[in-house]
Amino acid sequence: MSSASLDDRRLLEAFTRRDEAAIREVYRHYGGAVFGIAMKILNDRGHADEAAQQTFVRAWQAADRVDPSRDIGPWLYTIARRVAIDVYRRERRYAVVELDDREIAVLPPSIEGAWEEWQVRLAVEGLPPDERDILKHTYFLGYTHQETAERLDVPVGTVKSRSHRAHRKLAQSLSHLQEESA
Repeated sequence: MSSASLDDRRLLEAFTRRDEAAIREVYRHYGGAVFGIAMKILNDRGHADEAAQQTFVRAWQAADRVDPSRDIGPWLYTIARRVAIDVYRRERRYAVVELDDREIAVLPPSIEGAWEEWQVRLAVEGLPPDERDILKHTYFLGYTHQETAERLDVPVGTVKSRSHRAHRKLAQSLSHLQEESA
């Protein structure tokens, strides 16, 4: 939605008045992106669905604070990010894993783990856009090669070759992480 559009401003004004049709339209327009943000943070469809739903509930509760002259997207994305982090903290505080009839608690990631994750994010962002899009769909959003091909409107073979190229580039650019752990 562009903040310059008269229709968009009318929609946002209706949203600030908590018009039910407006919230449905905002959800229709931004629901996929909000879910994508939650999925990227949580990497779990069930939790991402929960975070997306909570995002729109919180947005609805704070609708009267929206500036109708500005794009609502960044505001929603910020709420989605905060909600997803809250869900992550709640769910990951003490994840339990079964191991040969024993349960062990998995602690939150260490500083080193956070640094490695940041390095991976930087490497992914450094990929060419076509390869990055393939990785985001197949790895971060969990789509199959076929689903990715349909969503990006490219042949399945293109998805596979770009995925292979992207993984090769990532392995090369992240080799320092493996060397440091050795």
